[in-house]
Amino acid sequence: MAENKAVFATRLQSVKKKSGKTYNQIAEETGLTNVYVAQLLRRQAHLKPDTAPKLKAALPGLTDDLIEEMMNPPLRSYDPNLIQDPTVYRLNEAVKHFGESIKEIINEEFGDGIMSSVDFYCAVDKVKGADGKDRVVVTLDGKYLPHSEQKSDHMLSRVKPKGSSGN
Repeated sequence: MAENKAVFATRLQSVKKKSGKTYNQIAEETGLTNVYVAQLLRRQAHLKPDTAPKLKAALPGLTDDLIEEMMNPPLRSYDPNLIQDPTVYRLNEAVKHFGESIKEIINEEFGDGIMSSVDFYCAVDKVKGADGKDRVVVTLDGKYLPHSEQKSDHMLSRVKPKGSSGN
């Protein structure tokens, strides 16, 4: 399955390259975020039926078999060697360095819980800093998910029907 994914991802990247368009341009034409477009073209995200015609219009080189493959749920995975890439390494380093403080602020603002990476939006933007130099802005926008108190009567797999003796 991973080999098949790699073949399709290579073909999808080729279509993008031949189009001459950037992820930002494709995102603007489709109404998606630039990172989601990149995820689609790496087979890390699922192409929804309503979005397929917009993506096909933005990238006319997409063949029917590529669109069909993109509409299948993807194998969301990563190459463990990817961490060796300096950009990925630095992003990982930033999360490790700031993670504890980010967690504390999430807990302070929301309570005991986490940020979803399923109900999640991500974008990369380029801005000018106060010094006039280019800066990278990575936005992670995830739904807040509170941790649940694990009460046994809320665990449906363990709730016994009324009148049941449990045997």
